[in-house]
Formats: sequence, C-alpha cells, structure tokens
Amino acid sequence: MANDAGHFEALDACHLDIAQHIDALGTLVKHIEDHGIDDHARREAHAIEAFFSSTSRQHHAQEERDVFPALLASGNVELATAVRTLQQDHGWIEENWISVQSYVDVFTALMRDHIALEERLIYPQAKALWAQALSQSPGA
Repeated sequence: MANDAGHFEALDACHLDIAQHIDALGTLVKHIEDHGIDDHARREAHAIEAFFSSTSRQHHAQEERDVFPALLASGNVELATAVRTLQQDHGWIEENWISVQSYVDVFTALMRDHIALEERLIYPQAKALWAQALSQSPGA
C-alpha cells in the first residue's frame, strides 16, 4: 500500500470527509440549541453517527493495517513516536465515540422518562388544578 498513491488519495479524501462531518456535528449542536430536535436534526444525527461508526472507523483500521507498520519498522525514532501518538489517538477517538453514543443513550432515556412522567402525572394534575382554580375564580 505504501507505494500506491491512489490509496493515499483515498486516505486524504477520507480526512476531508471526517472534517466535514466534524463541522456537521458542530452545526447540528447549534441547530438543536436554536430549533430543538426536529426532523432535520434527526436526519443529520443519523448521517453523522453512521459515518463515524463505519467510514471513520474503517479509515483508522486501514491506517493501522497499511500505513503505520512500515513507519514503525523504519528505524526513524521521530516517525515511530508520531505513529505511536496516532495509535493512541485512535484509541482515544474510539473510546470517546463510544462515550458519545453512550451519553446519547443516557440522555435520550432520561428525556423519555422525564417526558413520560410529565405527561402521565404532572400535566394532568396541573391541568386539573388550573381548571379548579378557574372554576373558583370570580366571574367564572
């Protein structure tokens, strides 16, 4: 692989794709802050998750398999140090991506439980109290 310029063009193109998805993630966060979780946000979140769970992971695996070994074996201490840093980064990236997904799961479960409690208990009781207050107010 190290001698095949086409493979490196593909790796470079994937880096551009990763950068675009990182930007899309930032845009999604801003969109959710401004508009809440709407259909657009759901579609974007799905596309971003699919990319980072597949293409990005495959890219890192390809680097680990096809690019890094020759550099580690080159005898160049600076290159080997840089590769080990990148390998560590790959581990941190994977760990953080799993954490992000886990946090999303925790967040969505919390939000669903929160909404269910409000809709099942709090809102009906608040509506009943509000109706009672209205019926007892002067001029009702």
